[in-house]
Amino acid sequence: MMKAMFTSNPKKLKEINITNVSTIIGEGTVIQGDLIYAGDLHIDGKIVGNITAEKGSGATLTLSKLGSVQGNINVPTVVIDGEVQGDVMASERVQLISNSRITGNVQYNLIEMEVGAEVNGHLVRQQVERSNVAQIPLQDAGKEELS
Repeated sequence: MMKAMFTSNPKKLKEINITNVSTIIGEGTVIQGDLIYAGDLHIDGKIVGNITAEKGSGATLTLSKLGSVQGNINVPTVVIDGEVQGDVMASERVQLISNSRITGNVQYNLIEMEVGAEVNGHLVRQQVERSNVAQIPLQDAGKEELS
Protein backbone atom coordinates (compact mmCIF):
# COMPACT_ATOMS: atom_id res chain seq x y z
CA MET A 1 0.00 0.00 0.00
CA MET A 2 1.45 3.36 -1.06
CA LYS A 3 1.30 6.23 1.44
CA ALA A 4 2.20 9.89 0.90
CA MET A 5 4.60 11.29 3.45
CA PHE A 6 6.42 14.55 2.93
CA THR A 7 8.32 14.53 6.22
CA SER A 8 11.27 12.57 7.46
CA ASN A 9 9.52 11.94 10.79
CA PRO A 10 6.65 9.48 10.15
CA LYS A 11 5.09 10.21 13.56
CA LYS A 12 4.88 13.92 12.77
CA LEU A 13 1.96 13.86 10.31
CA LYS A 14 -0.87 11.47 9.67
CA GLU A 15 -0.48 9.48 6.49
CA ILE A 16 -2.78 10.13 3.58
CA ASN A 17 -3.59 7.15 1.43
CA ILE A 18 -2.87 7.78 -2.25
CA THR A 19 -3.43 4.26 -3.58
CA ASN A 20 -6.68 5.36 -5.24
CA VAL A 21 -5.26 8.33 -7.17
CA SER A 22 -7.39 8.52 -10.28
CA THR A 23 -5.62 11.46 -11.98
CA ILE A 24 -1.96 12.50 -12.08
CA ILE A 25 -0.80 15.72 -13.71
CA GLY A 26 2.90 15.19 -14.34
CA GLU A 27 5.87 17.52 -14.07
CA GLY A 28 6.17 19.77 -17.11
CA THR A 29 2.44 19.61 -17.86
CA VAL A 30 0.52 22.92 -17.92
CA ILE A 31 -3.27 22.98 -17.93
CA GLN A 32 -5.01 26.28 -18.64
CA GLY A 33 -8.67 26.32 -17.64
CA ASP A 34 -10.88 25.19 -14.79
CA LEU A 35 -10.65 21.61 -13.62
CA ILE A 36 -13.56 19.65 -12.09
CA TYR A 37 -12.82 16.13 -10.87
CA ALA A 38 -13.90 13.25 -8.64
CA GLY A 39 -11.61 10.82 -6.88
CA ASP A 40 -8.04 11.74 -5.98
CA LEU A 41 -5.87 14.15 -7.95
CA HIS A 42 -2.06 14.43 -7.70
CA ILE A 43 -0.37 17.47 -9.28
CA ASP A 44 3.33 17.71 -10.14
CA GLY A 45 2.66 20.16 -12.99
CA LYS A 46 0.99 23.57 -13.25
CA ILE A 47 -2.70 24.47 -13.29
CA VAL A 48 -3.80 27.94 -14.40
CA GLY A 49 -7.46 27.94 -13.41
CA ASN A 50 -9.76 26.90 -10.59
CA ILE A 51 -9.85 23.35 -9.22
CA THR A 52 -13.15 22.00 -7.88
CA ALA A 53 -14.14 18.54 -6.68
CA GLU A 54 -17.57 17.21 -7.59
CA LYS A 55 -19.99 17.62 -4.68
CA GLY A 56 -20.17 14.60 -2.43
CA SER A 57 -17.13 12.97 -4.04
CA GLY A 58 -14.91 12.95 -0.92
CA ALA A 59 -12.04 13.90 -3.22
CA THR A 60 -8.45 14.60 -2.21
CA LEU A 61 -6.04 16.95 -3.97
CA THR A 62 -2.30 16.50 -3.46
CA LEU A 63 -0.04 19.29 -4.74
CA SER A 64 3.61 18.22 -4.65
CA LYS A 65 6.56 20.58 -4.19
CA LEU A 66 6.98 20.43 -7.99
CA GLY A 67 3.41 21.60 -8.59
CA SER A 68 1.69 24.98 -8.66
CA VAL A 69 -1.84 26.33 -8.98
CA GLN A 70 -2.84 29.81 -10.12
CA GLY A 71 -6.50 29.84 -9.18
CA ASN A 72 -8.87 28.87 -6.40
CA ILE A 73 -9.07 25.36 -4.94
CA ASN A 74 -12.36 24.00 -3.55
CA VAL A 75 -12.07 20.36 -2.44
CA PRO A 76 -12.86 18.34 0.70
CA THR A 77 -9.26 17.36 1.53
CA VAL A 78 -6.09 19.05 0.28
CA VAL A 79 -2.40 18.35 0.89
CA ILE A 80 -0.12 21.15 -0.30
CA ASP A 81 3.66 21.05 -0.63
CA GLY A 82 3.85 23.42 -3.63
CA GLU A 83 2.71 26.93 -4.54
CA VAL A 84 -0.87 28.23 -4.71
CA GLN A 85 -1.83 31.72 -5.87
CA GLY A 86 -5.50 31.83 -4.95
CA ASP A 87 -7.91 30.87 -2.20
CA VAL A 88 -8.05 27.35 -0.75
CA MET A 89 -11.37 26.02 0.56
CA ALA A 90 -11.43 22.57 2.14
CA SER A 91 -14.61 21.30 3.78
CA GLU A 92 -12.73 18.55 5.63
CA ARG A 93 -8.96 18.95 6.01
CA VAL A 94 -5.98 21.03 4.92
CA GLN A 95 -2.44 19.74 5.34
CA LEU A 96 0.35 22.24 4.63
CA ILE A 97 3.78 20.70 4.19
CA SER A 98 6.98 22.69 4.80
CA ASN A 99 7.46 23.77 1.14
CA SER A 100 3.89 25.05 0.74
CA ARG A 101 3.45 28.71 -0.26
CA ILE A 102 -0.10 30.07 -0.41
CA THR A 103 -0.92 33.61 -1.48
CA GLY A 104 -4.62 33.76 -0.65
CA ASN A 105 -7.08 32.86 2.07
CA VAL A 106 -7.45 29.35 3.49
CA GLN A 107 -10.85 28.11 4.70
CA TYR A 108 -10.71 24.81 6.57
CA ASN A 109 -12.40 22.51 9.05
CA LEU A 110 -9.19 20.83 10.29
CA ILE A 111 -5.67 22.07 9.52
CA GLU A 112 -2.16 20.68 9.94
CA MET A 113 0.76 23.00 9.24
CA GLU A 114 4.45 22.10 9.23
CA VAL A 115 7.21 24.47 10.20
CA GLY A 116 8.24 26.38 7.07
CA ALA A 117 4.78 26.38 5.45
CA GLU A 118 3.71 29.88 4.42
CA VAL A 119 0.24 31.45 4.13
CA ASN A 120 0.00 35.04 2.94
CA GLY A 121 -3.69 35.58 3.62
CA HIS A 122 -6.29 34.77 6.25
CA LEU A 123 -6.87 31.42 7.94
CA VAL A 124 -10.63 30.97 8.46
CA ARG A 125 -12.06 27.98 10.31
CA GLN A 126 -15.39 26.71 9.02
CA GLN A 127 -17.85 25.54 11.65
CA VAL A 128 -19.20 22.09 10.85
CA GLU A 129 -21.96 20.55 12.93
CA ARG A 130 -20.93 16.96 13.60
CA SER A 131 -22.17 16.39 17.14
CA ASN A 132 -24.04 13.17 17.92
CA VAL A 133 -25.23 14.57 21.25
CA ALA A 134 -28.77 15.92 21.39
CA GLN A 135 -28.75 19.67 21.91
CA ILE A 136 -30.80 21.09 24.79
CA PRO A 137 -32.26 24.48 23.95
CA LEU A 138 -30.71 27.12 26.23
CA GLN A 139 -34.04 28.82 26.94
CA ASP A 140 -35.62 25.61 28.26
CA ALA A 141 -32.56 24.74 30.37
CA GLY A 142 -32.55 28.23 31.91
CA LYS A 143 -36.27 28.07 32.79
CA GLU A 144 -35.82 24.78 34.66
CA GLU A 145 -33.02 26.22 36.81
CA LEU A 146 -35.03 29.36 37.68
CA SER A 147 -38.19 27.43 38.75
